[in-house]
Amino acid sequence: MPELPEVEVTRRTLSDRLHGHLLQIVRVYQPRLRWPVPRSLAAALKGRHLIGIDRRGKYLLWRFDHGVLISHLGMTGSWRLHPAGQAPPRGPHDHVDLYFDSPVAPLLVRFTDPRRFGALLWHRADEGEVEDHWLLASLGVEPLESGFDGPLLYRNTRGRNAPIKQVLLAGDVVVGVGNIYASESLFDARIDPRVAARRLGPVRCARLAAAIRQVLGEAIGAGGSTLRDYTGADGAEGLYARKARVYGRNGQDCPVCGHPIRRIMQGQRATYLCVRCQRR
Repeated sequence: MPELPEVEVTRRTLSDRLHGHLLQIVRVYQPRLRWPVPRSLAAALKGRHLIGIDRRGKYLLWRFDHGVLISHLGMTGSWRLHPAGQAPPRGPHDHVDLYFDSPVAPLLVRFTDPRRFGALLWHRADEGEVEDHWLLASLGVEPLESGFDGPLLYRNTRGRNAPIKQVLLAGDVVVGVGNIYASESLFDARIDPRVAARRLGPVRCARLAAAIRQVLGEAIGAGGSTLRDYTGADGAEGLYARKARVYGRNGQDCPVCGHPIRRIMQGQRATYLCVRCQRR
């Protein structure tokens, strides 16, 4: 599943190429995604200029003067950018095409999602701030913004008996830290992913917050992680998984102590750790 770094890399690519451009044509071929694509979407967006693209957690927010297009990549979704005249023929998993003007040639942005767990929803400006939308209102703080630090993580994990990795994945304390980057951050912070969140003191919370910011920054710089379906909007694969310290490295030597990396299951998700380096 694309996580925060993959979504942020997609956002940056699309925003750099499409900011201020006119959306000329919207074609919805498959409206049955995670939630139905609004029937009025094409009419609502045609002939409007894109003000910019922001991100909230794993959601992309395409801002227009009269509302916001909310998109989520789901488990297998991606946006791909093509010169309109050079786009490949539409395949069975290509569900939405957006055609933008450009000084050189029109640009096509295509949403592809084999499993159709992604989403495209329209939030009108007269419905209030998009941050209050039911999909976004309960999300935690952004890990790459100044509000996220050790004291905040400490305050918001008091009384939380769930394992710290599960608390990170839940998204109500800090948003967008998915499975890959939770395992990597906990390794860098030397914290066992199975420890109850409430047992982390201020020092370990500060270490974990710093590790999360560092790992996510590294992943964005590497273009995210391509494990199966994800590619960036420019078609490039994410390279972070090649440099991961523990994720996907079951049985390999820990890069710090040489002890074999161990794979365990938590909440039906794979977790990777070094039982020597990561303390409970």
